[in-house]
Amino acid sequence: MVLTKDELIGALQNEVRILLHLISKVDLDKLDYRPTANQRSTLKLVQYLAIMAPIHLRTILAPGFDMNAWRRGWSTSEASAKSMSLEDAKMAIGEQSDLFRERLSACSDADFGAELEMFGARSSRGSWIVSLMLCHYAAYRMQLFHYLKSSGRDELNTLNLWAGMDGPV
Repeated sequence: MVLTKDELIGALQNEVRILLHLISKVDLDKLDYRPTANQRSTLKLVQYLAIMAPIHLRTILAPGFDMNAWRRGWSTSEASAKSMSLEDAKMAIGEQSDLFRERLSACSDADFGAELEMFGARSSRGSWIVSLMLCHYAAYRMQLFHYLKSSGRDELNTLNLWAGMDGPV
């Protein structure tokens, strides 16, 4: 694996840290903001982020991929997320750091290297973690940042997005 186990866990935990920073910038009166009618609202995006990584992690670490089980798990989690307040979703996202440490620390190099076929593609479990979790975090973090900027948070800048901190660029 290109990353060590500790580096992978650290990278995922850093994504959680940056997301929590960005979520702290959400104006409560802008929870329903959506750039276009067909996009998620800010709250729906944060609710999605509360369930995305745990679902993917559970799926990737399962002995084998079962599309029907994945769909059922997604539907159940999505239904639960719909009732989350911003604070509930923020708390659920914050708990993901411990989840990564607990679940991934228990994995061996062989576990990360084991081949898994999902969604019509075959790759190692480690590669799936990077592509379905780490990359998705970066993409949805960017989306949340754009929502914040376009809903009036003009003071946010590159440091908020990439370093998870306030400050001048």
